Amino acid sequence: MDYLAINKETWDKRTLIHLESEFYDVAGFLAGNTSLKHIELAEVGEVKGKRLLHLQCHFGMDTLSWARLGAEVTGVDLSSNAIKQANKLAQQLDINANFVCSDVYDFAEQVTEQYDLVYTSYGTICWLPDLNKWAQLIYKSLKPGATFYIAEFHPFYDVFAGYPYFHQIQPDIEQEGTYTENDNGELSTVVTWAHPLSEVINALITAGLTINQLNEHDHSPYNCFDDMEEREPGKFYVKHKQADVPLVYSIKASKPV
Repeated sequence: MDYLAINKETWDKRTLIHLESEFYDVAGFLAGNTSLKHIELAEVGEVKGKRLLHLQCHFGMDTLSWARLGAEVTGVDLSSNAIKQANKLAQQLDINANFVCSDVYDFAEQVTEQYDLVYTSYGTICWLPDLNKWAQLIYKSLKPGATFYIAEFHPFYDVFAGYPYFHQIQPDIEQEGTYTENDNGELSTVVTWAHPLSEVINALITAGLTINQLNEHDHSPYNCFDDMEEREPGKFYVKHKQADVPLVYSIKASKPV
């Protein structure tokens, strides 16, 4: 099974739908809004003057949002449609940005530069079968003393959604639409893998990184799961038997000097 070809086809289709969605609000972004959320803005810190590598960047809104804050950015994504649109957005905004069409494993073979910050967020690692290879790419891409940051949906919620918590060699293969409000009902094949929090942390440690911070968040900045309650603007919660479910975790790690 060529999971990369399958997922690339899905994300090529999704990109065209997402560009027209209220969820992504491209018009607002072009008018000056940031696509970054309060979690990563509070935790990443100052990026002005830093070289930032964004893995699995979709069509580049977060990448370009970091550029607006002063970072020198490179975004990487599997979808050729996504990279085409990312370059188009950069041109429209007159932002100097580098976008590379590649899956992360192939990118690991070609990357020669090192960065001050490697960043990834929200719904990315489920598309990867091997987190050790992913973590090795992160280590290779960082300058000594530099930072890796991830904000990701918490795998705890996946159990309630009917998915495994622990990693399995065989992926979940499903037919599903996309997550934006303008989903046209067309189903696409998706191939994904579960990754428990321990696997993520151990992959980073095994690659040689030092874990500096691990946070778990009782809300999501996205209204993207069933039965969510917005208690504060931009903070969505899910309850299970009157208790809040962890919905996002974030990790900050560093490459030793």
